[in-house]
Amino acid sequence: MRTATISRRTSETSIDVTVNLDGTGDYAVTTGVGFFDHMLEQLSRHSLIDLNVTTVGDLHIDQHHTVEDTGIAIGEAVAKALADKRGIRRYGDALSPMDETLTRVALDISGRPWLVCDLPFSQKRLGEMDTEMFEHFFHSFAQAAGVTLHITTLHGTNNHHIAEAAFKGLARALRTAIEIDPRKADAIPSTKGTL
Repeated sequence: MRTATISRRTSETSIDVTVNLDGTGDYAVTTGVGFFDHMLEQLSRHSLIDLNVTTVGDLHIDQHHTVEDTGIAIGEAVAKALADKRGIRRYGDALSPMDETLTRVALDISGRPWLVCDLPFSQKRLGEMDTEMFEHFFHSFAQAAGVTLHITTLHGTNNHHIAEAAFKGLARALRTAIEIDPRKADAIPSTKGTL
């Protein structure tokens, strides 16, 4: 089993994350931000990555540190569980429809972090979560995991659907990319020999 645990402590947050990349999508998520919890649950369920997250952050200030540091910790845990990335498919993509919304997600577990993100929110908050924090989560995750990540909303007007389609799309693309390719299970998927 490809598993990892990360404990991250700063003056702003205290975070414990455990991932099992070969799980069944079981999750236990508590960040103090209800809508964020809901999105991380979607990420776990649809990627089949078992995800345990406990975040205590300085929410009396705002959500920034909580969301950012949780993204970093989850990304670090995924990278640690992937180790040398031997045998993975490496690339993943998904079209994620949710009612009127359609989102495209493509990623490469390349070791070269990058984010291109287009989420056309028309309101500043969903529940108690600032919508600008969604892109910030994806950026923090991509940086820490070493992933090139593209997320584009092709159509969408409902803000809840835009957010959820992005997380579900990330989950499905990640599920494909981390799978072991039975034709090359002993090889690192790069002509360089390392990722």
